[in-house]
Amino acid sequence: MRIQVFGHEREIDDSPIDADRATIREQVREYEADERQEFDVDVAYPDDFTGRVMRAMAEIPAGDTRTYGEIASELETSPIAVGQACGRNPIPVIVPCHRVVGVDSLVGYAGGLDLKQRLLEHEGAAIPGER
Repeated sequence: MRIQVFGHEREIDDSPIDADRATIREQVREYEADERQEFDVDVAYPDDFTGRVMRAMAEIPAGDTRTYGEIASELETSPIAVGQACGRNPIPVIVPCHRVVGVDSLVGYAGGLDLKQRLLEHEGAAIPGER
């Protein structure tokens, strides 16, 4: 399904989300309007490495970030593997891969770095490399 967030269209796979599309879209609108910081939907995470990374991302509170290296240390893997798993996240925004950043920069984001920065600014998170 397609969602709109801050003027950007994102494709998400809603099949692992235990909520109807109207609920998902409403929660995205509430997030944009600063009426919610977290999504209140159940997600069926895959039973693989990507699922482990998705669970780690889902634990990052709004307004915070973690580096690829921090998640890699937690999961006993490499930052590159974490970055690849972030890129495979089928539920961007709802499972907040935008909260995973490099030490000194945003690094990458499938939705574009401008959207990643916008999402982090919306949440009040520090942007790596900015003072």
